[in-house]
Amino acid sequence: MERTKPPFRADHVGSLIRPEALIKAREQAEKKELPDTALQSIQRAAIRDVVRLQEELGLKVVTDGEFNRHSWHRDFMLKFANVQMMPSKLTVRFHSADGTRGHSPPTMQVTGKLARPKQGEQLGGGIFVDDFKFLASIARATPKMTLPSPTVMHFRGGREAIDAKAYPDIGAFYDDLARLYREEIADLAQAGCRYLQIDEVNLAYLCDGDLRRQVANIGEDPGTLPKTYAKLLNDTIKNRPKDMTVCMHLCRGNFAGAWVAEGGYEPIADLLFNEIGVDGYFLEYDSARAGGFEPLRFLPKGKTAVLGLITTKSGKLESKDELKRRIDEAAKHAPLEQLALSPQCGFSSGIGGNTMDVAGEIAKLRLVVETAREVWGSA
Repeated sequence: MERTKPPFRADHVGSLIRPEALIKAREQAEKKELPDTALQSIQRAAIRDVVRLQEELGLKVVTDGEFNRHSWHRDFMLKFANVQMMPSKLTVRFHSADGTRGHSPPTMQVTGKLARPKQGEQLGGGIFVDDFKFLASIARATPKMTLPSPTVMHFRGGREAIDAKAYPDIGAFYDDLARLYREEIADLAQAGCRYLQIDEVNLAYLCDGDLRRQVANIGEDPGTLPKTYAKLLNDTIKNRPKDMTVCMHLCRGNFAGAWVAEGGYEPIADLLFNEIGVDGYFLEYDSARAGGFEPLRFLPKGKTAVLGLITTKSGKLESKDELKRRIDEAAKHAPLEQLALSPQCGFSSGIGGNTMDVAGEIAKLRLVVETAREVWGSA
């Protein structure tokens, strides 16, 4: 059951552990102790190394590890005109083996009409396009680009975080946001990108009863918000080339071995699989907090569910036998040929907070490849 197009039987979410030299260089650049050109040179050298690593492990997909970003979402979102950070009114609880702690992560605030970043004197131009071009220039395997979901621009702050003068009608905000994403995707496509991943956290958060109550407290309806976000996502990707694969990663929060949301996919499964027009789904299934595989019964023909059975929240290595048992269990609800395997999330959603070292990361990626070969006959 070899796959010649993504998502592949052995795949991964995207971010990888940054080398210490790169972290130090970024810190120096932020303090103006290192020129941006020098930082770029160090970043590119690190990306070359991590691309070779992925290919040597037998992966058919490579990413740049998000080595050119400080975090998985801010480096993209804050490039739009009239977007800044603000304190969040939404309190989330990070859970880990060490206990639970409350946290109100900063959120996006839209202070005027959205626009793409300035290129010279003109508005317009891709945010991650040059990053993709470099990745594609050094990759032998299929290069994948990851983008934060447009829902991130709204979820934590709700309507109050969107300037009412610029957007008296919230629908106009969603229309502008989707259009700007379409423009970015079009530029990526022109640069040759044919594998794109949308990193979506908020639909998974809306499976958690506590977070649904908090969403109601900031004036949003947790019952209708999933449909609003589904429309936004569909509007975002609707003009992509027919030969571009778009997948969605469903994330329940990931930092320093901790997570935010709990609860299975059942509340959103039908909408997720049948109303959002992506080609595949990276689903977190590394612990009981993700629920069972029953929601996979909604997966339609032609779409792929990539099972995130291998955790990035702990360095403990899973056994192949256990992984195969869980794949067999998932195959009771969706055909085996529509399934694939990956870690449950990226290995480093931002700088710092890793729960394993590079050797542990390599062991987990190798486990993905070897298990996929034994289950499907090919990675």
